[in-house]
Formats: sequence, structure tokens, C-alpha cells
Amino acid sequence: MRVAAVVLLALAAACSDRAADRADSGSVATRDVDLLGAGATFPYPLYARWFNTYATETGVRVNYQSIGSGGGIDQMIAGTVDFGASDAPMSDEEIARVPTARVVHIPTVLGAVAITYNLPELERPLRVSSDILADIFFGRLTRWNDPRLAALNPDAALPDHEVLVVHRSDGSGTSYIFSDYLSAVSVDWAAGPGRSKDVQWPLGTGGQGNEGVAGHVKQTVGAIGYVESSYARLNRLPVALVRNSAGNFVSPSAFEVAAAATSALAIAEEPLDLRLSIVNAPGDRAYPIASFTWMLVAPAHIGPAKTQSVQRLAEWALHSGDQIARELGFEPIPAPLADRMLQAMAREFAAPK
Repeated sequence: MRVAAVVLLALAAACSDRAADRADSGSVATRDVDLLGAGATFPYPLYARWFNTYATETGVRVNYQSIGSGGGIDQMIAGTVDFGASDAPMSDEEIARVPTARVVHIPTVLGAVAITYNLPELERPLRVSSDILADIFFGRLTRWNDPRLAALNPDAALPDHEVLVVHRSDGSGTSYIFSDYLSAVSVDWAAGPGRSKDVQWPLGTGGQGNEGVAGHVKQTVGAIGYVESSYARLNRLPVALVRNSAGNFVSPSAFEVAAAATSALAIAEEPLDLRLSIVNAPGDRAYPIASFTWMLVAPAHIGPAKTQSVQRLAEWALHSGDQIARELGFEPIPAPLADRMLQAMAREFAAPK
């Protein structure tokens, strides 16, 4: 996910009646509070539009730096931004580095990881399963005409060619999502490389960002890699169908990604953990390598005024930002799930400090 330049979205001051409403309710007035955020590159186009629209409607200006999930977490921990943004939830160890060890995770939009490949012989999408993906990235399945892979693709002309693995060389939320999936479906992967933004891949060629992975795959016949799904769609990369937990082969399309979130939250217990993983979710249509992306807030770092300002921004995004998300090719969190998350978020913001 490519690092973008700093975006400063500054517009007019908030309407006085909104400020009066906040003052009358006894809450901290946030009319003149500007917010600084940094992190994930995946939602950057969406955040830029959201924050521009939000500034127009409320007067609250948001400066968002697209520097990657790891950088967003580091800057939030250091207290140099008002909120971080990440495609991977913070670990307990990372949260422990924050004053009072308290971070509110705010899911904002859905994303997915697509499996892309370079097999010119194929006229239909490649079909893969969880065990085959784990063995490919372990280096255990090494030829494209392997009998197990051929059994999933009986009508495909799979070549007698080496499988060439391409992975991220940099730490990323995309790697976290994919390794989270591999850890969920493979005991060996969970006990070995595990889930991480900086995976120690057993083999393969590293590429910097989605562009690097895609570039290697495009240039190398027989290659296979993983990229953020909207990147694959915009760049017209071939995308594999992945067998889900119900046994169906599904693509990382909007409906299948939303189905993963819906089915995962349907079985999630209360109190809802906003770091919830939705990989390998149940459901006939659920795409198995799906995830949320998060805004991250440490109330002790930024104080009550900015905390309330970030909370209001998140509420606006989840209530009013869905149409903008769809226009830009993102999948918004379905309304019933967004309401449940907002309730959980409100509880976390109200928790004792």
C-alpha cells in the first residue's frame, strides 16, 4: 500500500448552533478542535473524502498522513497523532505501551485480501483451498500441476511449472490479514510463522507494498501472491476463488466480504471485542480472507476534547459515510453491525480511565 503525501483538509469553522448544542448538553465543545491522524494506506482514498466532507459539514478539520499501519500504531503510541489507523488490530503487547494501557479500536470499513497469480494458460479463475494456500506459502506444494490443485481445477490447463511465491517485504496490515487467515486454518502455520504484520515467510520473493507484490506477479509466469482486494480490482489483476468454511468457492467481492462480517458478528459474544477477526467466518457466501480496518484512539494521550471529537467523527463515518465508501469501491460495514459497534465503542469511551 503506497505511502501518500500528507493531506490537510481545512475548511470553514463549525456552525455556532452545533457548538451551542454541545455546550448546552454539558459536553466539551469541539468546534475549533482539529485532528491529526496517521496510518493505514488501504483506506486513505476513503478517509480523504470522508474528512473533506466532514469538515464541510462540521468545520472540524482532519489532517491524515498515509504512512502504513505500523507507522500509525507507532505514532499513536508515541502520542504524536490524535488517532492512528491500521488494517491490523493492536496486540496486547502494543497496547501495554500506551499510557493507562487503554486503546479504543474503531472499525470503519471492510477490506479483504485477494490471491493473485500469473498463469496465462487459465481461462477461468483459479480455485484454491485453505490447505493448499498454507502449503504453497510453506513451500510444501511446489508445482502448479500438483494433483491436489488439479482436483480443484479439473477443467484448467495447469502447467508443469514451479510455484513461485511472492509476499510483502515490508510490515503491513495486508500481511497481518493473510497470516491471520493462515493461522486460523492451519495448525502448523499458527505454531510456526503465525499472524503478524512482519511475517517471517518460509520462502519466496519479497515486494514492497501492494505495488511490489503485484509487479513481481505480473512479471513472473508461475507466480502467486496476495494483495489488497480493491487494489487487485482497480489494476485488473486475476483473482483466485477461495474455498470458504462452508465449502464454497467465493471471490473477494462486496457481498461476500459483507457476508463474512455479518456471519462473524452473529456469533460474537457480548461484550463485543472491537478487535474481532472475521477471517474464515461461517456462512455460505462469506469470503474467508476478510477484515475490518480500524481507527485507534488512546484517550489518555489526547484528552477529553479531542477524544470526543474523534468519537463524533467515527459516529458520522459509520452513520453517514456508507454512500461515499461505495462510490470509491469500498465496502461499508452493514448498518445493523455498525450500530452494534457504535454501542460497543460508546461503552469503551465511557469506561473508567
